[in-house]
Formats: sequence, C-alpha cells, structure tokens
Amino acid sequence: MTHPNRSRSIAGRAAIVTGAASGMGRATAKLFAAEGAKVAVTDHDMDACEAVAAECGANARAYALDVADKDAIARVVGRIAGDFGGIDILVNNAGVSSFCALDDDAYEDTWHRAVAVMLTAHQRMVRAALPWLRKSDAPRIVNIASTEGLGATPGDTPYVAAKTGVTGLTRGLAVDLGPEGITCNCICPGPILTAMTDEVPDEHKTIFAKRRTALKRYGEPEEVAHMTLSLVLPAASYITGAVIPVDGGLMARNA
Repeated sequence: MTHPNRSRSIAGRAAIVTGAASGMGRATAKLFAAEGAKVAVTDHDMDACEAVAAECGANARAYALDVADKDAIARVVGRIAGDFGGIDILVNNAGVSSFCALDDDAYEDTWHRAVAVMLTAHQRMVRAALPWLRKSDAPRIVNIASTEGLGATPGDTPYVAAKTGVTGLTRGLAVDLGPEGITCNCICPGPILTAMTDEVPDEHKTIFAKRRTALKRYGEPEEVAHMTLSLVLPAASYITGAVIPVDGGLMARNA
C-alpha cells in the first residue's frame, strides 16, 4: 500500500474557496495564500473577489461565481482547473442569511435560496471538481456548515435545514469518496464576527457570548480559517466524515 503524503504544507496546492469575498471565506483565502497555496477566490461579487485576491497576493486569482447557478459552477471550476493545473482542495463556504418565519409570504423563496446556495451548491461543486481531485495525491474537501446544523434558533428553519443537510452530505461524501483517498469534513462555526452578524448590536453579542459560550466571546473568521487549514493539510489523511464545531464551547454548555 502506498503511504499517503503526510506533509504539513499546502504550498503549491490548488484550492477553491467559495464565498471568499468576505468573512470566513476571505480569511480562509488569505491564510491559504499565505501558506503558499494557489487560491481561487470565488464569489458572486467580482469586484469584491478581485479586492480579496489582491490582498492575497500573486498566489490568488478572482473568479465570479454564483453557486446557485449550476452551469456557472461547471464552467468556472473547469476554468480554475485549467488555470491552476488541477484542483487539490475545495472549501464550500458560500452562504446566505435565511431568517424567515414559517407563515411569512417570503418563506418559500427563502427556503429555496437557502438550500440552493448552502446545500445543493456543495454537492455540485464537489461533483464538478471531482475529476481533478481524483488526480491529486492529497485531495481535500471541507464543507462549512454551522452550529445551526447541530441545534436550532427560532425563526431560522431554512438555514437550519440547509446546514443540517451539509453535515449529512459530508458524511455521505466521506463514505463514498473514502476508498479513493478523498477526505471530506465539515466545520460548524458558532457565533463569529462576520457580515451576517454585523446587524446584531454589540451589546447583544456580548450578552449572548457570555451566556452561551465557554470562552465568553464571539470568534474571529481567522479562527475558523485555521481549522479549515488543519483539515486540508496532506497530513490530515485519516480524518474524514468529521463534523467539528468551532464555536467557543457553545455546544458544550448546558446552561
């Protein structure tokens, strides 16, 4: 049996990060680039992608991608593989806020958008990247879910359903792709300081964090990015199907 590549470096590896124009995606793209990876910074906002790619330096390129567009996924993933000479790492990070009451007139549209962007797109990205992942000596997939996929907040059922689906999809992909040496893991961020939480007043963030998390604070996007980096290392060759909270101890607390 061939021993896996157990390097602790991603230098020279080709990585795709979706939803990379802000928040955790931006932090992940910048960290990967700093570690020497070739990074495809993808998001629906090309101007924002180009700004992040510029922050990342020469190792990054910007690509406009609406992950709800099936045809765009196939086209852009193929272009990235051609530009980078392959794909080693896929980080499915793109997401949308989806709070909506069950009896709201906008519920159906909110549901469909949440599932399209945060669940259906994940499997489409994996399937589009699969021919190149199969050629890599250390192929890695990381899906970004949420602690909302492990519990639920009132009024958030579209988001909860989509993120719970991501945890199940991750396990299924791990089982299906494991025989080929392709690992697939899932990170469930808790309360993180991103654009999605900007609308929450600071005093409410403080109250929530002190009441619900073990570390008594919100997390930074970079703290999630470092877990993502750990899971995509060639050395992370025996970790697959894992669902890992990065939540400051939120899920550990009963009260």
